[in-house]
Amino acid sequence: MAGSSREIALLTNPTAGRGRGARARDIALGRFRDAGLTVRDLVGRDADEALDLARSAVADGVQALVVCGGDGMAYLAVQAVARTGVPLGVVPVGTGNDVARTLGLPRHDPAAAADRVLAGRTRTCDLARSGSRYFLTVLAAGFDAVVNERANAMTWPRGQMRYNLATLAELRVLASRPYTLDLDGRVLRTDAVLVAVGNGPSFGGGLRITEGALLDDGMLDVVIIKPLSRTRLVQAYPRLFAGTHTGLPEYEHHRVRKVTVAAAGIVTYADGERFGPLPLTVEAAPAALTVYA
Repeated sequence: MAGSSREIALLTNPTAGRGRGARARDIALGRFRDAGLTVRDLVGRDADEALDLARSAVADGVQALVVCGGDGMAYLAVQAVARTGVPLGVVPVGTGNDVARTLGLPRHDPAAAADRVLAGRTRTCDLARSGSRYFLTVLAAGFDAVVNERANAMTWPRGQMRYNLATLAELRVLASRPYTLDLDGRVLRTDAVLVAVGNGPSFGGGLRITEGALLDDGMLDVVIIKPLSRTRLVQAYPRLFAGTHTGLPEYEHHRVRKVTVAAAGIVTYADGERFGPLPLTVEAAPAALTVYA
């Protein structure tokens, strides 16, 4: 892309990473303009306006949409570029950065991430779709989703500590739930503490819950964690970072093209964003996204 006179859009969440978003945006913006690109510099007042700006830029024919922020901004951008062929670039600035981790992008160097866009190398990958909404990484539909819901209702503290406290609070009342899953037409009824639907392997800042999920296989990876005690869950937690939880007897894995997940009292999260209550049907959307790699 270097030397091109065509326009790209740069969508920024300036508050991402406790203010690092604005600094990273300045670095990326300078990099792009120094390379001769025309940059449409976009900042939304809220998520709805940010998505409107992204969709308008794509409709106007920008050469690429680049987001500077965390997984939430990447999620918004995916809604704008899915199935359009417009490449997505990510300059990660968030806390978890699972989208960047899944795509193999630099997570702590905005200049290096911007250079991936300038290099112009792209790859096509799958998305997961529920209705008109898409996600790139993992849909959380169990204990992890309940923790997110509690944390988002808390006003204090800020940052990762809020999620730590929410996790401790939910651990005290940990209980399995009855789930009904339709796995490519095969109905499974089971009790579980966690169900996750993965297009990619990780969520929650590197927790490899759907270990082995690939971005280009046209499949979804559904992971079920059967009932286990609080102590056993805490002991198993570190194994999620290495993906070795797959050896647990409570672990169950299915590869499908389409899944419907139903359970009472669960609001799901995808790419770290509130996605919607169960039941939900999710299906693979092969080759729906072009990204700078």
